[in-house]
Amino acid sequence: MIGAIAGDIIGSVYEWNRIKTKQFDLFSPDCCFTDDSVLTVALAESILTNNDYASLMKTYYRRYPEAGYGGLFHRWARAYESAPYNSWGNGAAMRISAVGFAFNTLDEVLVRASQYTAVTHNHTEGIKGAQATAAAIFLARAGNTKADIKQYTTTTFHYDLSRCVDEIRPTYQFDESCQGTVPQAIACFLESSDFEDAIRNAISLGGDSDTLACITGGIAQAYYGVPATIAEQAMSILDEDLRSVTARFMSSYCIGEDGPRMRV
Repeated sequence: MIGAIAGDIIGSVYEWNRIKTKQFDLFSPDCCFTDDSVLTVALAESILTNNDYASLMKTYYRRYPEAGYGGLFHRWARAYESAPYNSWGNGAAMRISAVGFAFNTLDEVLVRASQYTAVTHNHTEGIKGAQATAAAIFLARAGNTKADIKQYTTTTFHYDLSRCVDEIRPTYQFDESCQGTVPQAIACFLESSDFEDAIRNAISLGGDSDTLACITGGIAQAYYGVPATIAEQAMSILDEDLRSVTARFMSSYCIGEDGPRMRV
């Protein structure tokens, strides 16, 4: 989960100042957490406490009203009712990383990803994007190879992962859809050499940088772990409340990344 948060924070300064290079300062003075981190932590708290995710998202929205949410989410969060709004936006995938870490079978990960996502993003592409992201995290955490993860993703979700980052980058543009974000984020992980390289790949596409790096970062954490210096810097940028929930979740579900891994 801290990998997703780190990706969001690092990418925050490039969402509206997009770049097409891997050469940039990893953390700049203007880095901040965005709605990607806020809603990721809200989901983590829902899993930790078994409290209703829709209610928690609205609570976090009121606590962090200027975090950069999309227009549809703004309206949903302010409404008295909590009916989903059939979104296929990449918000479905940006907030889902905790599911890939918290549950112990692939089937449960897929079911839970669908349930947590459909609270707002009940469009088939929204659910698909969240499931693909959570499944990639689970498979990486379970010790599967990149080839295994790529094959499962292409077979199950029919995402095209045939292009490398250098082929995607020249024509890629800002895209808020799951179908235009999740395959590219997974490709950035698959081509990476370590956690930092995965984040640099994602931001270098020049798209929705914080969300691309958030999705990529969650998968990269499950596969590589997160360097302590990056994790500590990201945690220092969170406020006390977000940091506390993140630390509790990591302690409960992520402390074994460098020890024995589960197998599927």
